Parts: sequence; structure tokens; C-alpha cells
Amino acid sequence: MITRKWAAAGACGLLAALAAGLFPASAAAGEPAAKDSPKVELVLDVSGSMRATDIDGKSRMAAAKQAFNEVLDATPEEVRLGIRTLGADYPGDDRQLGCKDTKQLYPVGKLDRVEAKAAVATLAPTGWTPIGPALLGAAEDLKGGNATRRIVLITDGEDTCAPLDPCEVARDIAAQGIHLVIDTLGLVPDAKTREQLVCIAEATGGTYTSVQHTAELSGRVKQLVDRAAAPVVTPVATQGAKQCQGAPKLGAGLYTDRESFGEHRWYQVDVRPGQELRASVSIAADRAVNNDYGVLLRAVTVHGREIVRGSEAGDGRTDAISTGLRYPKGESDDEDGDGGTAAETVCLQVGNSFSAPASVKTAPGMPVELVIDLVDGPDGASDAASFGLGRGWWLLGLLTLAGLVAGLVWGWISRWRISVWRTS
Repeated sequence: MITRKWAAAGACGLLAALAAGLFPASAAAGEPAAKDSPKVELVLDVSGSMRATDIDGKSRMAAAKQAFNEVLDATPEEVRLGIRTLGADYPGDDRQLGCKDTKQLYPVGKLDRVEAKAAVATLAPTGWTPIGPALLGAAEDLKGGNATRRIVLITDGEDTCAPLDPCEVARDIAAQGIHLVIDTLGLVPDAKTREQLVCIAEATGGTYTSVQHTAELSGRVKQLVDRAAAPVVTPVATQGAKQCQGAPKLGAGLYTDRESFGEHRWYQVDVRPGQELRASVSIAADRAVNNDYGVLLRAVTVHGREIVRGSEAGDGRTDAISTGLRYPKGESDDEDGDGGTAAETVCLQVGNSFSAPASVKTAPGMPVELVIDLVDGPDGASDAASFGLGRGWWLLGLLTLAGLVAGLVWGWISRWRISVWRTS
């Protein structure tokens, strides 16, 4: 038990250190940089199809209301949150009127939880599904200032107001360069809905999540609201290669990609002598998957020698699984025979062991987030790299030696106590 507690504490400490290294503070202690409060608008589909009773034995609307109440209770104080609806008011057949049916239910600002909950409680499934107009309205609601901005769209169907294609709307929003991210959640989605919501999310660097249960909906929206409150890096879309040769070369930053079940993708990073490469990867299970799964992140030389790896496995329901690695390149490292003065090309391999029932579609692939940072390495970086970070024999030897010494000391103490007891 003690060993497990210490192992858990050590793991938490390592994760905290990695987080601190990957996302360093931008201001000195005592001198916080002034930032606008992050803004989030939840866009909820209230169209007639939300009457369907296929989420935990209740209607989609009831599940959404329950999730919203939980999210409102958990929203961080610094977040300025608003709520917009689509299809909430017009029940008729006039397409022109139905496609204008979007309004701001609760303004973006400091959250009054009681007032916001009361507004959500009045909603009832009614009309059309004007996703494009709703996204345009939400972007307008979030205008002004330099705050982080995020739209979270919750819907159970595809847009019914073409030719205003919501995917094109999302691309236009992204082209404005205002760093507004759109995340999409599909309630029991069909193939067409899934395809459209994936397109909307990808256009702005957001995420798509398929939702089958109330707990999944509230948990995911909470995550996205919390993410808005954290420092944001605009992700860059990339596409890994099937092998290191010809793989895209990446610098420090946040990258997004997609990976099919059981796929491996490669990327390249140049690491100069004296630098430390820090990398982490997360793969989101945005659809039903089998219970056993894992993720692998490896750093390999261009000649195929493994430098260091990180891996994580799980068993059960998960939204995402992550792992990371660190590689300090010493000043004297000479992998390519150039005297240790040039940058070394490191090959990063990202792989997964997800699988799914035959009924689950494998396309598009699952969302991948890859974080890369290059920082000044510690003194003796070459030694640090071989100590517990990739060449695990050093750590294994140290642990073995420590165990041997501890056993000898404990044996000596035990014999001493017995001899004292016998003589007393």
C-alpha cells in the first residue's frame, strides 16, 4: 500500500513537472499579465427532433437540460458564459421563418446560475435546425476584446437550412483570424450529422464528440468550458506519414491530426544540442470503442534507434487517453557524426491500439492532439536522457541497488532488536 501511494505521488509530481515545462507561466510571480475573461457560448438545438426518448430512457431535451444544470453549477467564476438556442420558437412550416429561429437565451457575461437555469427550464422542442444562422449569431455574441472565445454546439441532427452550409460558415469564421473555436457534440448522431459536425469542428480547430448518455454530455461540456478558462494555443492541422522518411517537420506548438484504429503516424522534430524535447499526445475516443485500448508515443533517431517512449493503457469507458515523453539532447551528442553542433532530427511515432465493434465506422479517424515544446536542457542533458527517461536500465539498476541496501539495513535492525529482546 505504501509503495502504491508513493508511486502515485511520484507520478503526479512528474505530470505536474511536465505540465509546468510544456506550459510555462508567461509572467513573473507577483506580476500577472492582464487578460480578458474567457468567453463561452453554449448553442443548444431545441428543434422538434429533441423530443426523441433515446438517451437513458428520457428525451434528448430532458438530458440536455440536466446536463446544462450540471455544467452551470461547475462553470469557473472567471468564465463569461452565454446560451443561444436554435429552433426554439417557430413551430410552423415556413422555411424562411424557421431558418431565422435562433436567439440568445442568456447573454455572455458574468454568470447568474439561478437566472440561467430558469431560462433553460422554459425550453421545449419546437422547430427547425438552423445551425448555420446560429453559429453566425454566436460569433456575433462573442465579439469584442481579446478574450479566449469558444462556441459549444449541441445538436441531434444536421442543418435543415441549406444553402447556408454550417461547415462553410465555420470556415468563414476561422478565416477571420479571431481565434474562435467551435466544438460540436452530436446527440445519438446518424452518419450525415456526424460528418457535418466533424467538418464544423475541424474548420476551427475544435473537437467533435458523439454522445449517447447524459453523463457523457455534461462531462464533455464541462471539459470544454474548463478548457476555455485555461491558456489556449491555436492548434495547427497536420497529417502524419506512414514512416519517418517524408514525415512533416514540426516545431514547438499544438497540432491536430486524425488516426484510424490501430494506426501509427510519424512526425519529425529538429532538436539542437543543449535543448530538451518535450512532447505529449492525446487521442479522443469520439465513438464507441472496445474496452481495452492504449496509446504510444516514441522518439526514434533517423537510423531507427529508439531514444525514449511513453505509453498508457486503459480498460473501460474513456473520453481521451494521453501520454508524454522528454528527450534532453546533450551538447556532445553526436548521432549523425557532425561533432555535436547541428540539430538532430528526431522521429516521433504516435500509435494507438483502439478497436471497435464491426458496426462502428472507422472514418474519419479519431482526433489526435500533439503538443511539442523545445526548451533549454539542464546541465548534463546527455546523462539526464539516459537516467530514467528512455534508457530504463539505469533506473532499474538504481532501484535494484536501493532495494538491496534497504534489505541489508532492515535485516541488521531486525537482528539487533531480537538480540536486545533476548538479553532483556
